[in-house]
Amino acid sequence: MPEHDEGSRLYHGTPCLNRFTTGIRGRYDATSMPSRVFVPTIPGDSFRLPPALEGLRALAYNLYWAWHPRVRVIWSRIDRRAWTRHRNPIPVLAGPIDWTRLLDDTSFMADVREVLRDFDRYMSNGADRWFERHHADALPGPVAYFCAEYGLTEALGIYSGGLGVLAGDHMKTTSDMALPFVGIGLLYRRGYFHQTIDADGHQEHAYPDYDLRAWPVGRVQGRDGEPLTVTVALPDRDLHVAVWSVQVGRTPVLLLDTDIPENDDGDRPITHILYVRGREMRLHQELVLGAGGVRALRALGIEPAVWHLNEGHSAFLLAERAREYVAAGDELDAAWQKVRRDSVFTIHTPVSAGNERFAADLVRKIAGPLLEGDGRPQTGGVPVDAVLELGLGSDGDRSVFDMTGFSLRLTNDANAVSQLHAQTADSTWQGISPNRIRGVTNGVHVPSWSGNAVVDMLGRSLGANLDDLDEESEVGAFWDRLADIPTAELWDTHQREKLELAIFARRRLRVQFARHGEAPGVLDALESALDPDILTIGFARRFATYKRAGLLFTDLDRLSRILWNADRPVQIVYAGKAHPADRPGQQVIQEIFARSRSEKLRGRVFILEDYDMRIARYLVSGVDVWLNNPRRPLEASGTSGMKAGVNGVVNVSVLDGWWDEGWLGDNGWAIGGRETNPDEGAQDWADAQDLYRLLEEEIVPRYYDRGANGLPEAWVDLMRRSMASTLWRFSTTRMLHDYVEKMYLPAAGTSQPTEAGPDAAPAPKPERPRRPRRASVAAAGS
Repeated sequence: MPEHDEGSRLYHGTPCLNRFTTGIRGRYDATSMPSRVFVPTIPGDSFRLPPALEGLRALAYNLYWAWHPRVRVIWSRIDRRAWTRHRNPIPVLAGPIDWTRLLDDTSFMADVREVLRDFDRYMSNGADRWFERHHADALPGPVAYFCAEYGLTEALGIYSGGLGVLAGDHMKTTSDMALPFVGIGLLYRRGYFHQTIDADGHQEHAYPDYDLRAWPVGRVQGRDGEPLTVTVALPDRDLHVAVWSVQVGRTPVLLLDTDIPENDDGDRPITHILYVRGREMRLHQELVLGAGGVRALRALGIEPAVWHLNEGHSAFLLAERAREYVAAGDELDAAWQKVRRDSVFTIHTPVSAGNERFAADLVRKIAGPLLEGDGRPQTGGVPVDAVLELGLGSDGDRSVFDMTGFSLRLTNDANAVSQLHAQTADSTWQGISPNRIRGVTNGVHVPSWSGNAVVDMLGRSLGANLDDLDEESEVGAFWDRLADIPTAELWDTHQREKLELAIFARRRLRVQFARHGEAPGVLDALESALDPDILTIGFARRFATYKRAGLLFTDLDRLSRILWNADRPVQIVYAGKAHPADRPGQQVIQEIFARSRSEKLRGRVFILEDYDMRIARYLVSGVDVWLNNPRRPLEASGTSGMKAGVNGVVNVSVLDGWWDEGWLGDNGWAIGGRETNPDEGAQDWADAQDLYRLLEEEIVPRYYDRGANGLPEAWVDLMRRSMASTLWRFSTTRMLHDYVEKMYLPAAGTSQPTEAGPDAAPAPKPERPRRPRRASVAAAGS
């Protein structure tokens, strides 16, 4: 298979030229799309492959496999045990494998050939994708996207939750859409913590120690052919930063790493732990992300047309770019203006903890040498006081440097992540942001979050190509044709997803309970837990107190009656972590665990520990109802409900974040209304009562209402409407359309915004009707 040997050289380890890189010696593949960013890497693998399977090397080192189920099946067929343990093809291919058996398996070899053919076609093609069709020459360089975390796959532990998963979905979608893009983040060798919950409900934290040799990453190759390292000035020393790359389809993500021998022992752990608790260490991380990220791009000759800051963690990139302009001869004010011209900023939360702030004196101490200069190269020209002045927060406290305030003042355009959040953010940051904060509502990468059975159904019944939601079709978009799927087929598909969740959760619960010392009889009883025939509610997210995870337990007697109804039972599954420094959030976990083991609720309420992307995939496809009840308006967006919606799971949520615009009255339920009571206790009580009412009078009866054919036809109608209203409108494909046309192209100076500019007000929302309307999507016959 020589064509795949060629693919291996092209996609992993060869310096390639394109119009977004300069000065790297290598060859240019004219068949590749012109706008792709190539980052040369040095192969770090040590495993050998048979020549006929050499194409699997490039595939293993490209996270394309993370959202293509057929590829994951290949890894499992090679070594099921290794794949189940690691969820990562590098340890699979590096292990002891009976290659003769596989080479003699004609079915396996045919499947490999088809998978590699699809991969090669995906990687070489791009001219037919949306960006190339509509804006092929609109960007003079790629978009550089800076984020503190990336949720690309559970096998790459450099994410904690929603921000990272959104960033990962963003990267995958830029690849699918052939958008010229490069991500920049940090490589956390200790990652984010693994969670266990002890027998008393206490959250325990364990930080892994990852072996990078087993990760699908490569060390970036500099122009001299050696491993690339950049430096960032710190007080009395230079910090050396190694640059790694993970390939996400067509899109590279650069990851910065300080754990290298060139650094002092005290500096090597700077990039070890995501969201490290120590404020000084966190400031070091963010200096590396911002300044080090800019320097990595410069070292590779990549010249971005747009700089996108996803949250304020990377704000020092703005100061570093200003320093560059001053060094080139600009006055400081002119430098700030040039930085502002092509930078955009996304703010993700109205909660103060999500807006990074540091003591001004600490910034002077740590960033002073880089900004003020001390005679070393690549330092100086940007007075710290000027930076601190631009970093005043909304409270005007001069003892604090506010990364969000700094980012807002120095970017061309800024967006919130839902339309309601835009209103909240605009009010919070009025007078600081030079423009009105626009709303670009988040979305999800549909192929990553659709259950396998759902993907098969959509492809089989509607010809859906989830890799290209922009694909033009004479028969129209597949989400507009969901009525063509017979009721029985859609219901059977969903029941299969529920069964897979039940099997997965039972195994996890058995491990948890065995560790707690539960009796063998209790462990055996778990075999019937999470019965797929019972209405199942899912609640999974970070356990911050404003998310009100315990709202459902307001009235235990009433909840118990709902759960244990003999004819119409209900069960609930929870999952989520609280940050190690968030003691109130950990207390919520303890309380929910205690409720789940109480006499009234035991056997109907479960909590799964160590929530990650894998657990999330099972939950968002395998429950019937997705519950979300934050305290309005503190949920900026929330994407877990979107993931549930694309699988036909029905949302029941407070009208906050995305659901404020996503709820249409007939595609799920709204808890409460749009008015908020300043008395939080009264608001909690009112919302709990409305949630109980919805369950008793509408949700549970609708689910258990069966037709003459034994199918819940009214519920399946609701599932169709949930899917139809989510698949496009809350996809990252639609989201990237908005970013490109409203923010990226204007920032690059190649177009004007497609709406009335950053001052455009979010659209008003309709009032909440008291009951869901009748189906607008006709049901197909069973």
